[in-house]
Amino acid sequence: MLDTARLPDHLFVSEGSYRRLDYSDLDLSAGAAWSVEVESVEVESVEVEQCRFGGTDLSTVTLDRSRVTDCVFERANLANLRATGSSLTRVRLATSRMTGFTWADGRVRDVTFDECRLDLSNWRYTGFSAAAFTNCNLTRADFSHSDLTGARFVNCDLTGAQFSHAKMAGTRFAGCVLAGIGGLTSWDGAVLSGHDLIALSYELASALGIRIEE
Repeated sequence: MLDTARLPDHLFVSEGSYRRLDYSDLDLSAGAAWSVEVESVEVESVEVEQCRFGGTDLSTVTLDRSRVTDCVFERANLANLRATGSSLTRVRLATSRMTGFTWADGRVRDVTFDECRLDLSNWRYTGFSAAAFTNCNLTRADFSHSDLTGARFVNCDLTGAQFSHAKMAGTRFAGCVLAGIGGLTSWDGAVLSGHDLIALSYELASALGIRIEE
């Protein structure tokens, strides 16, 4: 049983610890934080554990060097949330708006993303372990320099996504849209379904300057 989170008592502050709280339908975004006279939503060293975020607004919040563990996000608004050097561990995110979401130079372990809008998201220099993206919009997402060896993408739209200098040995793709992706030289060791291989062949041909005649 989770305790009900209350504002402003349970707004995130630097070096704060938040455990077993239900933040459902609360607004923790930058606008709401300013309205209750919180000095800043750019917090760091925050620990969030065993919390639920159902319909919660966390847009534009900054969580640097923070840890989010054993949490659930459903129908949440995480658009333009920014985190550097932070970790997601045993977390489920479903049907959430995450446009412009940034989780850079961090860790993502035992995390599932289901039907999330993750277009323009930034994952640069982040390591993934047992992470799965299913039915997600990842158009123009940036995975540059990330370690994706423990990631799986199923039925995702990766149009225009960037993979330059990523580690991808064992990264799995099934039923994904791969048009216009960047960093194809990093795909050594990736595992693709037959459908994805056919789609990727056109991108490989384009990258090599090969013209395909009908």
